Amino acid sequence: MKFPPGLTLVALGVLGFLLLFLAVPVGNVFYTAFSNADGSFTMGHFGSFFQQPLLKESFFNSLYVSVMSVVFSSLIAIPLAYLTVRFRFRGALIIQTLGVLPLIMPPFVGAVALQLLFGTSGTVNLLLQDWFDVSIPIMDGLNGVIFVESLHYFPFILLNLTVAMRNIDGAMEEAALNLGSRGWRLFRRIIFPLALPGYVAGASLVFVKVFDDLGTPLVLGITNMLAPQAYLRITQVGIDDPLGYVISVLMIVFSILALWLSASVLRNKDYSTLQKGGSSIQQRKLGRWESVLAYAWIALVLLLVLSPHIGVLLLSFATVWSYAPLPDGYTLSHYAEVFSNSNDMMVNTLLYCGLAAGIDVILGTAIAYLILRTRLPARRWLDWLASAALAVPGIVLAIGYLRTFRGVELPGTDTVLTSTWIVIMLAYSVRRLPYALRACMAALQQINVSLEEAAASVGARRHRIIRRVVVPLMAGGMLAGFVTSFITAAVELSATIMLVSRDSDAPMSYGIYLFMQSASGRGPGAALGVLAIVVVAIGTYASHLIVERASRRTRSLQAIEQE
Repeated sequence: MKFPPGLTLVALGVLGFLLLFLAVPVGNVFYTAFSNADGSFTMGHFGSFFQQPLLKESFFNSLYVSVMSVVFSSLIAIPLAYLTVRFRFRGALIIQTLGVLPLIMPPFVGAVALQLLFGTSGTVNLLLQDWFDVSIPIMDGLNGVIFVESLHYFPFILLNLTVAMRNIDGAMEEAALNLGSRGWRLFRRIIFPLALPGYVAGASLVFVKVFDDLGTPLVLGITNMLAPQAYLRITQVGIDDPLGYVISVLMIVFSILALWLSASVLRNKDYSTLQKGGSSIQQRKLGRWESVLAYAWIALVLLLVLSPHIGVLLLSFATVWSYAPLPDGYTLSHYAEVFSNSNDMMVNTLLYCGLAAGIDVILGTAIAYLILRTRLPARRWLDWLASAALAVPGIVLAIGYLRTFRGVELPGTDTVLTSTWIVIMLAYSVRRLPYALRACMAALQQINVSLEEAAASVGARRHRIIRRVVVPLMAGGMLAGFVTSFITAAVELSATIMLVSRDSDAPMSYGIYLFMQSASGRGPGAALGVLAIVVVAIGTYASHLIVERASRRTRSLQAIEQE
């Protein structure tokens, strides 16, 4: 079968990018972990890993923190999802807001605020000691990491589980009610099992995100976990230290294993409804005492979820905040310092994230078109390879770049690639490509092929059809993908902290981390964090507007076609 040369070149270009900046660096990490200095195969590095008490402890600590974060995220998300779907009451919009609010703050920024609020000398414990002479070790050691990660990532479970519960056929619930099933038994035996796909999807994402997180443990001073150990081994021992690569391999393997287990749990089980278009679960009013309990739970969760944002905002204005429930005074000097000394970080963030998001949209559009509109052989491999970036932790990709591209100079210069900001931008692009790809795929799937066929029937060539028909109709999805890639890259720390070679190339996320390393820098760091939150919040809101407008335009086109 003959394929258009233009599309073949595009496919080869996309494949070349993915191989060069994803597959080869990750493959190099695996090769180094399993090879001796002379290149021969060995498993000795893994034996050395498990013989070192600190590294073995770090391995089990990472598993423990990830599992417990899933547990506590579930304890927050499951009741909220059930309340939203099952009952009719005022304040449902607040719960929907909760589903997005924690995600607009980087977890490592919230960690500092939560330390000031819930730490040993934080607001809550100072008040408890003053009133009741007791304290709660919420932020001590690994507990602090679990607390921060649970508050930040529970929306993944909440959003997925809410959608799954709303898709349950109401006839299933009615049949159970007719047979006498009520309350907890109804939820445990009928509703939750039918919503299990949504829960498992969210829980697996929480596990992977927590297992891979570097910023939160470092900010809290916890180094006996895998991600901090990988960072310390490479930065302190050296890029040739094999144990750093062993840790990287373990992080990738367990990320893939978590995603595979989530799929295996649901395999060979049917969660579909019997009737298409059936009504969803019927909402009912809460009784008086039920309302009291529901609102009490919502208020508690809302207070916990808002606490990092409140803490960072207070810290950004605080003159001194130490061993006191609230700051001693307030000032605008931290913001003045940020705007006078950190302008380069803001410009760098806009530059790196803008370029990375632009590359992601171009690659995502190309991959989506090749998969959905052509019959090129093995085109699905492009989708699988691009999506594999989800399972690669940022620190592992950064280590792969440092190993693969060391000594590689930019064409026509004497500058090494790994000493420039370009490598940071490339890491952002590869890490965020799956988000843009999913948005572009969804946008193209909503475009009826008949529109392209109509253009072809009047003599338009393929490149003209893509430029004049496909791309304009995909614009909403492409913009949503751009914004999603941009705002998530803006708070990326794991890859950034490894790849920044000089302060002049640092983006905002790296600047926040540097500021937070000293007590005197926490005020400016919090101010920079507030600005990062505002950028992400505006981007998130803009993304929702773009998607909504694109959906309305798609529905209008579909209505016109039907007429």
